[in-house]
Formats: sequence, structure tokens, C-alpha cells
Amino acid sequence: MRPIHGDIRGLRAAQRGALERTYRRKVSPDQVVSTELARHLCALSREIGRQVGVLLTRDGAVSKVIVGDARQLEIPDIGRLRGGPGRFRRLRLVHTHLRGEGLSTDDLNDLALLRLDLVAVVQAEADGSAGAIEVAYLAPAAAAATGRHDVGEDGPFLRVGAPQVYELDLDFAATIREVEREFGRHRGGREATKERALVIGVRPEDDHFAETVELVRSASVEVAGTLRQRRSRVHPRTVVGRGKLTDIVLQSMRAGAEVAIFDIDLKPAQARAFEDATGLKAIDRTQLILDVFAQRARSRDGKLQVELAQLRYSLPRLTEKDEGLSRLTGGIGGRGPGETVLEVGRRRIRDRIRNLERQVEKLSRQRDVARSRRRDRRVPVLSLIGYTNAGKSTLLNALTRSEVETAGKLFVTLDPTSRRIRFPREGEVVITDTVGFIAELPPDLVRAFRATLEELGDADLLLHVVDAADAGWRTKVEAVERLIAELSLNSKPLLVVLNKCDLVTEEHTRAMAGQLDAVPVSARTRAGFSLLIDRAEEAMGRAAPLLPGGRPGRGAAAAR
Repeated sequence: MRPIHGDIRGLRAAQRGALERTYRRKVSPDQVVSTELARHLCALSREIGRQVGVLLTRDGAVSKVIVGDARQLEIPDIGRLRGGPGRFRRLRLVHTHLRGEGLSTDDLNDLALLRLDLVAVVQAEADGSAGAIEVAYLAPAAAAATGRHDVGEDGPFLRVGAPQVYELDLDFAATIREVEREFGRHRGGREATKERALVIGVRPEDDHFAETVELVRSASVEVAGTLRQRRSRVHPRTVVGRGKLTDIVLQSMRAGAEVAIFDIDLKPAQARAFEDATGLKAIDRTQLILDVFAQRARSRDGKLQVELAQLRYSLPRLTEKDEGLSRLTGGIGGRGPGETVLEVGRRRIRDRIRNLERQVEKLSRQRDVARSRRRDRRVPVLSLIGYTNAGKSTLLNALTRSEVETAGKLFVTLDPTSRRIRFPREGEVVITDTVGFIAELPPDLVRAFRATLEELGDADLLLHVVDAADAGWRTKVEAVERLIAELSLNSKPLLVVLNKCDLVTEEHTRAMAGQLDAVPVSARTRAGFSLLIDRAEEAMGRAAPLLPGGRPGRGAAAAR
């Protein structure tokens, strides 16, 4: 006996038997539904006073029989979709309506969210016969633009109907082949090895959305598209509403996207519910930043710190993963109470975290020895800080004639880099480039990079580098100031350096410099370096050369 899905309470044995015999029926592959099957469903629907439906495979076999109530029908769990983006379920839904209504919003949402081949509604007449039929299927953007069939207010769905089932002029097999071909053509010609993602913004304001898009590009992920849903509060279960879920699925199928990246942090349950509803992998803001850091880490210290942050982030989420992990290991030597698979995973992660913390602490002590030597030699230290991609590494290269890696991407620098330079009054000075800041930097990342950020604690002067060409500079300056306070660095002397002034007008530069009491420079053209060095020495309280009779070194001469 094959199962009948839905609420079958109150049905007589004969009615259940008739529903079970539905599995014996077969439809021609080129038909949406046969007249005989439509009549059978309508007669049953009228007899029991409920909607009745079937899921049909591509070869016309009945996969599931479903019973709803008088108003709606709920599709049972049909498993996660496999086969990659843009794929269809290879199932079509045909069901009855009792009140003469056409395809509902729920029907169209099911069509998109479940990626069904097609949804059809047959009107069950009062005498139990089959009446009018209405069909809808997903339309690629190119197909919808041609105006074929009826693309109504329901959005990107192609619809066709007929007053009787046998009058429906639609070759199902040919239609689904054409639709799949058009979806594939729309996605064609793209780099197969590069992951594609939809970037989804759900904040009520525009804060961080453009930055999230840039983070995605920095993670070497192709942006397949962007969607926004400004909500006063995030949907507690699926992050976005059901209508937006449909839009996300449709756009992901057309664009060949496999991942949805959000501009907020998600709760584990929200990520799972979104993935179950859309078939897309859900990535939140913290995961994205951690992924960028993982790609950028070059030194052993940096790699350890990134792994530590990733494990700290994943540990609470492992405790909330599917309950299938929570089973006894069993086997010889593993019988009895023992540990569950979930507990074993959690214990191993905790052990690895402790091991990484010991290694990071050891490297921190080694760096502290080097800093102690500098302190003993009274070598002043200047630390470059600022928002990511403000041009700190480029400024370091220009000041010290170095070749530290730079790029127009976020978080190119993760590992501290120190170079020496001679100032006229200070003599030999060490300039250190540090990891860039970002708004709402994940706490696990701050904790993991604590040892690296200790470098800032020994600085004699902090050079806060600000991008003069960034329209959102105010927000980013405030974010850096908050992080400085969180790291207890407020007492440190600080000089604001307005970088990239060659990209803006003189009037803009003067206005910003006045607001921030900043030194305007251009790391690319080396303009303003003389003033920067003078102001830096003044900020460190030097009025005379550190070494009597000292002369400017190569770095200072070059800077001037």
C-alpha cells in the first residue's frame, strides 16, 4: 500500500481505497494531466469535500497522492533539491479546486520555492466532473519578455488555461525541455569554477549593504545579483518573507546562484529554515568576513588566528545542528551510554580551540620579546590603523619604499608588517601596518586577533588613515573610533591622516581636513608627506632630533 499524504481522518475505507488506486494511473509524458485522471481526482474531491492532488513524474507516473481541505492543499516533504542551481524538481503538481477559484498565490509560491516543473488546477464541478484547467510554470526572463501566453500580475510565471482538460493546448514534455534550455542559456558562458551568490540586504537602512557586496567580491565570489527587503524586523524563521523567498529562488535559478549571502548575522535556526525553503546555502556577515580572512592569511600566526575564530563561531552552531547527529556511536568498545556523535564533535572542537589558543599565546610571547627590545632601544613605534581598504599598506610602501602587498580589495593585510624609517627629530622610527577595521567586526575575530592587536598597545602614535574619496567616511570613522575604545586605546596619541586626496577636489580635502583635524596626503603621489612627518613628530612630543646631530635618513629625505 502506498501512503496517502495529508489529513485523511474521517474518510471511509472505500474512499481511502479509491485514493490509493490513484497510484495505478499513468499519464502520457506530453500531457499535463489526462482527462481520465482529472475526472478521477474531481470525483473524489467532490465526494470527500476536500482538495485532492497528485505529484506526477516526468514519465507520467503518480509519485504522491495528497489530500487537503476545502480551501488548500499542503505539499508533503519531497526532500532537498539536488543537482545544482537552475535545476527543476522533475515533478509537477495537479490538484483540484472546489470553489471555482484559479491558481492561488500559494500555488505560485509552491511552484517557485519547490522548483516544480509546473502547477495545474482543475475545477471540480458540482456533479464531480472535471471543468476548466489552469496551468502555470516558471518563465526565464527572456521567455517572459516575449509575451508568450499570459504573464499577469503574479510576476514571472507563464500561464495558460482551457475550459476543459482535453482542450488544453500544451505539450508538457516539449515545454519543460524548452524552459530548462532557456534557463540554461541564460546562465551559459559563465565561469564554472567560480561560486556565484545572491547578496541579500534585510537592514532597514542602507548601512553596510554596499560593503557586503564588496566583501563578496573580495572573497572571490561572483555576485550573481542583489535583492533588498527593508523590514522593521527580521522574519523570525526564514529571515525574509514568503514573497521575497519566491523572488530569491527565481533569481537564483536564472542567475545560476548557489549561495545567498546576507548583510546581517543569522541565527542557526534561521539559516537552516532559509536553506530548506530555497535550496540555497545561507551565509551571514560573520561567515563572509571569516572566509575573507581565511583567504588572506599568509603567516602561520594569521592562519592560526583565523582558524581559532572560525571554530569559535561554529561551536555553538554545531550544538544546534540536525538531531541526526545525536545518536550513540555503538560498536565494540563503544556500547553503553558513551558520547553521542554530536558530543564527540563538540569535544574535538573544544580541544582544537584550546590547542590553538596555546599556540597563539606562544607566538604572542615571542612578539612581546621583540617589542621589549624595541622599547629598550627607545625606538618609537607608529601604528597605521583605519577602516579596511583606506590605503594603509599603500601609505606604508610610499613612506618606507617597501613592497607590501596592496590591492583594491578588503582585508588584503592581516599580518602585522613593520618597516623602519628615519624622521628628522625622532631618528629611527618603526611604522607598523595592522589589520583593517570594519563596522561590527565579529567578536570571535576580535578575540582571535587579540594577540596581533596587542601591537597597537605599544605604539607611541596611532595614525588613523581615512579614505578621503569614500562617501561613507563619517560612518567608517565612527566605527574605527568605537573599536579603538573597545581595545582601550583611547589614551594613545592619535593623528588622523586623510589619504587619497588626489582623487577629490581641494575644496573637499580642506573641508574634511578641517572637520577631522587631519593631515591631507596622497600615498600614490606622495603629496603631503613632509607635513605628515612634522605633525607625527609633534604628536610624539619631539622638538629636537632624538640623536644629537642626527640627519634625516633615506626614508625622511625621500618623503620630503
